[in-house]
Amino acid sequence: MPDTTAPTVRIHGLRKRYRTTAALDGVDLELRSGRIVGLLGENGCGKTTLMKVLAGVLADYEGEVEILGEAPGPATKAVTAFLPDTGFLAGDWRVDFCLDYFDDFFADFDRGKAAELIGFFGLDPRMRLKEMSKGMREKVQVALIMSRRARLHLLDEPISGVDPAARQVILDGILRGLDDDSLLVVSTHLIHDLEPILDSVVMMRHGRVLLAGDADDLRAEHGVGLDRLFQEVYR
Repeated sequence: MPDTTAPTVRIHGLRKRYRTTAALDGVDLELRSGRIVGLLGENGCGKTTLMKVLAGVLADYEGEVEILGEAPGPATKAVTAFLPDTGFLAGDWRVDFCLDYFDDFFADFDRGKAAELIGFFGLDPRMRLKEMSKGMREKVQVALIMSRRARLHLLDEPISGVDPAARQVILDGILRGLDDDSLLVVSTHLIHDLEPILDSVVMMRHGRVLLAGDADDLRAEHGVGLDRLFQEVYR
């Protein structure tokens, strides 16, 4: 039987350099399923690089990385759904074609779930992405990624650059799409917006983990909310 107590993600001594810059500088983490983890930090702190390593997009790193006991590769990509911080769909595609594309490409894609999320977001399946606002395009991408029955969901800045009203709707959609036994890691610098949904947090700076732990435990220990705690840690 599989070890249900083992972490979904295990990272030890992870380092990644871009020429002379250390994007990740000795990261150690263990993350378990059934949690929403906030990966917090200012731009350039290493969040996106860490996401890409977990997604199997970056392979030239040092250290140990395991997802369900496997190093990032084809096996882990099959159980990992990654939303990058840049658009990945062609502008002339219609929403219904995007669903066709994911249905053909991913064995774990739940088309019914995607259609439900598209409806929840109030989007027209016949509309082309290039006709949409940034917030609407982000909703399409979130609907697609969250409709994979993945064990690990990685969302890189899913609410950045959209208006506050759209942020809340996108977060509501993410929660609707998340399975109870999945691990969701969501990176952001908009901590105030995400704080209500987070179970755990990982605060990063200059490629290192400054603070990590259960959200409620950290609030109780420090006597402040995560947004305030983040400001104090970064001061």
